[in-house]
Formats: sequence, C-alpha cells, structure tokens
Amino acid sequence: MVQAYILIQTEVGKSPTVAAAIAALEGVEQTAEVTGPYDVIAHLEAESIEALGRLVIARIQEVPSITRTTTCTVVHA
Repeated sequence: MVQAYILIQTEVGKSPTVAAAIAALEGVEQTAEVTGPYDVIAHLEAESIEALGRLVIARIQEVPSITRTTTCTVVHA
C-alpha cells in the first residue's frame, strides 16, 4: 500500500467545493481545508505507485478550480 499527501492550491473561494469533490474519489482517505500557502490537503492510499499516479493525474488534477498540486509520498508510516 502506498500513501501520499496532496497539497492543493485552488482558485479563491473554491476550497470547500474542491475538498468535497476530492473526498468523493476512491482512494482518498481524508481531505481538510487549511490555511497558508495551500488550500486543501488530501490523504491518499493506493495499491502501487502507478495507481497513485493515475489517481493524482487522471482524477484529482481534473477537478475544476485546482490551480496547482504537490504530491508528498509517505516513506515511513
């Protein structure tokens, strides 16, 4: 099992909508709206690094109002 945190920047005022859309995706364990340079943080789990990449690129980055993502893969849990 591979885990990662995705740090997400959104358009102004869109973090609640983005967090809800991402939370509904399979593989997303938790989302949180946060303050600071990022607007939403999501915790993901996938079967492999390839599956994690597909989730981020094909599903999360397609959510409207996301302007930037940073993927932080967990190395020790």
